[in-house]
Amino acid sequence: MAGSEGTPQMWAGMRLATVVEEGLSGPAPDSAVEGLDGFTHRYADVNGTRIHYVLGGKGPAVVLVHGFPFTWQVWREVMPLLAERGYTVLAPDLRGMGDSAPAENDTFAKTNVAEDIHQIVQSLRLGPINLVGMDIGGMVAYAYASRNPSEVRRLVLSETLIPGFGVEEMSNPATGGYWTFGFQSQVDLATFLTLGKEEPFLTPFYRMTSAKPEGEAYGLATYLPSFTGPLGIRGGFQHYGPLFEDGKANREALTDKLQMPVLVLNGDVGISQQPLLDGTRQVAENVESDYIPQASHTYAYDNPTATADRLLRFFA
Repeated sequence: MAGSEGTPQMWAGMRLATVVEEGLSGPAPDSAVEGLDGFTHRYADVNGTRIHYVLGGKGPAVVLVHGFPFTWQVWREVMPLLAERGYTVLAPDLRGMGDSAPAENDTFAKTNVAEDIHQIVQSLRLGPINLVGMDIGGMVAYAYASRNPSEVRRLVLSETLIPGFGVEEMSNPATGGYWTFGFQSQVDLATFLTLGKEEPFLTPFYRMTSAKPEGEAYGLATYLPSFTGPLGIRGGFQHYGPLFEDGKANREALTDKLQMPVLVLNGDVGISQQPLLDGTRQVAENVESDYIPQASHTYAYDNPTATADRLLRFFA
C-alpha cells in the first residue's frame, strides 16, 4: 500500500487536467446572488490564484471568512442583516474551496491564504476592516490581523483555535482533542480514503455542526457539492496540511500583543470556547467573549439575528 494515496505530482497533474478540461465553473462574474438582494458574485486574480467572493452593502467593511467543510454560504443568512445596518459585506471562498480555484499544496500557509483576502480588500479600498473568521477561517483571520494589525479595526475569532496557541494542545484525541486535525493534515492519505465517499464522510459534520434539525440537509444541499470530485474535498484538507507550521510561524511572529479589540465568539452548543479564549489572551490585549444562543458551530446559520446583533454591538 506504500504510496497508494498518490504523490503530490499525481495530484498536481489531476488538478491541471481537470481545470483545463472543465474550466473554472461557478456563477458568472458580477451576477446577482440569488436570494440576496444587492449582493453580487465577484472574482479576483490575486496572489497566484483566483478567488470567488460575494460583495454587497455600503459603508464600513465587514469581511467574513468561512471554514471547512463550508463555503461563503455559511454566512448567507447574516450578510443582509449586516448590510441593512450600513456595512459593506465581503464573504470570500477560501482558495481550493467553493467557487475559488484549486491551488498547490505549498500555498496553504495561513499567512498566504490571508494574503488572498488582503489583496482583495486592498483592491477594493475597504480598509480598515472588521474581520470575522470561524473554524479554519478563524485561523486565517488571526494570520491576517497579526500581520496587518493597522488594517484591522476589530477582530472576531469564532469556533476555532489559533495555531501555535491552542491547536497543538487540542490535536491529541487521547486528551480530549480533535482527531480531525491529525487525519485531515495528511492531505494525500485523507483524500485517498474519502474520495468518492464525501457524502458519508461529511454528513456527520453537517449534522453535528448545526443546532437546527434541518442543518444536515442544508449542509448536504449547500456545501457538499463543492467538496465532491477529484479536487473537491482535497481543497479543504489542504488547509490542514500546514497547520503545525502555521503554529511555529505564529509563535515566531509574535512580538507584541494585538491592540485592536478582539471578540471570542462561540455557539452555546458549539465547540469548547476555553481553549480559544486562553490562546487569544496570549496574543491580544483587549479580549472579550460571548456566546450565540441556540447555535452550534455554524452559529451564523443557526441564529443569524442574534449573530448580527452581537457583531453590530461589537463593531459599533
